[in-house]
Amino acid sequence: MEPIVDKLGRPIRDLRISVTDRCNFRCTYCMPKEIFGDDYVFLPKNELLSFEELERFARLFASIGVKKLRLTGGEPLMRRGLPDLIEKLMKIEGIEDIGLTTNGVLLGQYAQPLYDAGLRRLNMSLDAMDPELFGKMNGRGIKPELILKNIDRAKEIGFTIKMNMVVQKGVNESEILPMAAYFKERGITLRFIEFMDVGNDNGWSFEKVVTKKEIYQMLRAEYEMEPAEEEYYGEVAKRYRYLDNGAEVGFITSVSESFCSTCTRARLSSDGKLYTCLFASNGFDLRELIRSSLSDEELLEAITGVWKGRADRYSDERTEQTVKNRKKINMSYIGG
Repeated sequence: MEPIVDKLGRPIRDLRISVTDRCNFRCTYCMPKEIFGDDYVFLPKNELLSFEELERFARLFASIGVKKLRLTGGEPLMRRGLPDLIEKLMKIEGIEDIGLTTNGVLLGQYAQPLYDAGLRRLNMSLDAMDPELFGKMNGRGIKPELILKNIDRAKEIGFTIKMNMVVQKGVNESEILPMAAYFKERGITLRFIEFMDVGNDNGWSFEKVVTKKEIYQMLRAEYEMEPAEEEYYGEVAKRYRYLDNGAEVGFITSVSESFCSTCTRARLSSDGKLYTCLFASNGFDLRELIRSSLSDEELLEAITGVWKGRADRYSDERTEQTVKNRKKINMSYIGG
């Protein structure tokens, strides 16, 4: 089948699959514990897509141009049997790359089974090196030592790792240089993510954003860097290389330098809805369709119809007004 494009000529290349809405963190910018408390009701198992359903969808998306899969959550390692799913997805024709986004807490026990199943790439989150600050930010008092130990273990096994740090003004900008120094020394790419207005519960405002320009200036005061060449169309991170050791640093600039014009990502939520933008208000219910005994052709028709009708460019259009007035899906359902 021919690869498809949306109304702005953007092809579909990446599918992010949220395998669970549950998480063992309560990060203030994603699932603040005031809202996602101990009595919060997560999706029952029968409302999640099964591994067979996820495999079928991945095959269908691969047939219309998807090359990359990213498994997200919530925290994906809370979904039981995840290595089995990886094994199934690895066999799909046309899929060239599978990654997993994780906070790293459970990685100590799952790194080897995931690697044995064929996974090679991890995106991991760490927002501070300072134990007290990190414990406060993750809402669970978990210390960075555990994450750092699991990173070393995963690297030892053979994983390629990229680290993500969400930077918020007045919260953790003091951690930018300690984080940069730590991961530069280990040759691990660190990506600074501008604080985004994802979901409806994280108290976002423009004042809380530390921009790429500000972070870059801090790094340039310490290190010599050069821009790295873009690796592929639709690459989100703006990448730079340290001149002394070749390690890389990246910036994800959804707020200050939008990348909507080359966005090639679709998102499948944990309850089977298709979203064409991280900041979407509504998704298209694929779970209902796949459970209605439709043929592959009928499912493909629905999926291609959604993508061909896509005209999302939220980050291009973001204003204080749209942030206040637009109800958006929470990130715990559709990953990052």
